[in-house]
Amino acid sequence: MTHAMLKGSNVPLQATTVRAVLRWTPGQGVPDVDASALLLGPDDRVRSDEDFVFYNQPRHPSGQVWRLGKKRVAEGLTDTIQTDLSRVEPSVGRILLVASADGVPFDRVRSLRILLHDAAAEGEPLAYFDVKPETGQETALICGELYRRGDGWKFRALGEGYSNGLKGLATDFGISVDESEGAEDPMAAPRPEPAPTAPAAPSAPSQATPDQPTPAQSMPAPQVVGPDQPTAVQPLPEASRPLPPEQPTGVPAQPAYGYPQPPAAQPAYGYPQPEAGRPGYGYPQAPAAAGVTGAQSGYGYPQPVTGVPDPDFRLPPQGPQFVGR
Repeated sequence: MTHAMLKGSNVPLQATTVRAVLRWTPGQGVPDVDASALLLGPDDRVRSDEDFVFYNQPRHPSGQVWRLGKKRVAEGLTDTIQTDLSRVEPSVGRILLVASADGVPFDRVRSLRILLHDAAAEGEPLAYFDVKPETGQETALICGELYRRGDGWKFRALGEGYSNGLKGLATDFGISVDESEGAEDPMAAPRPEPAPTAPAAPSAPSQATPDQPTPAQSMPAPQVVGPDQPTAVQPLPEASRPLPPEQPTGVPAQPAYGYPQPPAAQPAYGYPQPEAGRPGYGYPQAPAAAGVTGAQSGYGYPQPVTGVPDPDFRLPPQGPQFVGR
């Protein structure tokens, strides 16, 4: 059975390990809420600063009171303090359950509620209390307290506020806060750890060995010239020059481009060659020596040549312009 509690009411606890859950509804302008606990001795003050369990000291040295941290649930956000009541030191008579808003007033926090659960059992909470600030300017609230009664423990709903924040509340119960200049504030929010940086790449050697040039020396750097200066063309290194076209092995150089030439004794391609002492084809030949008769080749055709005129030779008919008058 869940007890809906009013301010100032109390309820006995049968559970040995209790989980106190602070829950609120996040939204625009709603501050983040932190849960903390103070363990008080017989004089209602802390025995030492170690009796303060909060975000910068999430576990008590005894190990019986610790902070579980924040979680998102269907109803909103939560922050939780868990206590093993059966093993709390006998000198501790009260454990205050505190909510703080890091300097922002609680009138901006919506639906703040503290719920008590039996940590050893699942199901409905043992009790809950809707915490409402009295003035709305409180920046820290004592939501409730776990206190001894005989051999057992009880929970009381309180809702008492502090306008000077978690630091003012803790100071009222004996926590020593050094406010001198330069002193570290124990209530300061924990700083996030710096992101790990990637290891620096090893630097290139300043001078390259003959067999292993550095990347910067493998290609020449472009030369920047002014508008009136000619651009200097840097020669490519030996290793970067293009190779000449590959030549077939065993083929001697030929005088003609691209085609091998026949040896001198081989006839020209596709045409018969004249025999020695035979007139050339298509060209007039020198006349024969005087007194030598024989077939001689005229222009284009072989003509008979004799040493005696032909008695039957006649001129062709002539026109009247050639007839004697």
